[in-house]
Amino acid sequence: MNNHKHKKSWIFFILCPPLIFLGVTWIVMSLWNCILPEIIGVKSINFWQAMGILVLSKILFGGFHGKFGQGMRDMKEKHLRHKMEGMSDEEKEKFKEVWRNRCENGFFNRNKKNNE
Repeated sequence: MNNHKHKKSWIFFILCPPLIFLGVTWIVMSLWNCILPEIIGVKSINFWQAMGILVLSKILFGGFHGKFGQGMRDMKEKHLRHKMEGMSDEEKEKFKEVWRNRCENGFFNRNKKNNE
């Protein structure tokens, strides 16, 4: 009897993520078709186009999460630590200052300064 409950939980965990993804795709399609054609005059989209938009936006804006994303962050940190090992204290401070200024100014502010 206990083994039967265990099988049901595996089926739930296997089926739930795809069903959620399909539901979110349907929501994206519905919102797009209800809002955007009237506001900005774009065409209505079908379910598969909504799925494509959802996947593309995840790739462009969402990044990768989970084990793969953590592995990429770890690789970047190791690379940065390795790069900084060969620097003198003065070079490290200069490097940190450059990045501090880049992050402080932000992307949009940096472009405004360059255009002026």
